[in-house]
Amino acid sequence: MLEATTPSAAAVHTGPTATRHRPGRTAVLASGAVGGVARALEQAGGMTILLARVVRTSVGSPLGYWGEVRDQMYEILKLCWMPMMVSCVAFGFGAPGLQGGNFFSLFGMPERLGSFFIMASVREFAPWINAMVVAGVIGTSITADLGARRIREEFDAMEVLGVDPIRVIILPRVVALVIMTGLMDLVALVFGVLGGWLAAFELGADSDAFFANFWANATTTDMWGSVVKTFMFGLIVGIVCAYKGYHAQGGPMGVGRAVNQAVVIAFALIYSTNYVFTALLLGLHPYMQVYR
Repeated sequence: MLEATTPSAAAVHTGPTATRHRPGRTAVLASGAVGGVARALEQAGGMTILLARVVRTSVGSPLGYWGEVRDQMYEILKLCWMPMMVSCVAFGFGAPGLQGGNFFSLFGMPERLGSFFIMASVREFAPWINAMVVAGVIGTSITADLGARRIREEFDAMEVLGVDPIRVIILPRVVALVIMTGLMDLVALVFGVLGGWLAAFELGADSDAFFANFWANATTTDMWGSVVKTFMFGLIVGIVCAYKGYHAQGGPMGVGRAVNQAVVIAFALIYSTNYVFTALLLGLHPYMQVYR
């Protein structure tokens, strides 16, 4: 009878007294923030290490993987050219095309929209749309593929057999992504300017004057800067998506989380890189900011 009426140790610890010793909401939030920062730094370090391994492997042993690179390049082109074309034409026609053209029409010179498209298309939205399409289509595919291989323990089996998964699986995908993202930027520029020309035509601008203004303001720096920037975007997408897929865990749900996280991280890094690169390019070449 005494054992029935005596409170147990669990009851003592779950009573009102335990509530007073429970950590406050501020402490819990602070602990979660610190943990999130630590995980972000850990992943940033892991991506940097993966980048170093990819660069070292590609430079140290530059033969033997180009056949896979060719196949991956074809796959990227097959899956990305149509959505990139449609997106560049639609965006060029809409936001900078019609809106910018309406502004120039107020002053009676819609043909000057061609000058504006050096900044709108070549420097900004064509490389950005190109990177977004590549990240959304190919980046997610790479993360899902590598994540599935990880949870099936294929990478562990390869390492046991003495095969380097970085060289055999990841390196060809990253190299193909870098090359094709840069090359497709040239196509994105063409279709972006085509969207602007359609907007100018809709507003009654003369086509010859539109393209004359475009080429009067186009510089070699604009062109190579746009291509170099998209090469960097391709490298970012490749490394981020490969890292998240290679380190996926938690079964199929973990692979899904890795895909979502890879896209978000890649988008954020693309935004940041685009801002820094464009600011540096314009700062080092101030003549690019003068419209002629």
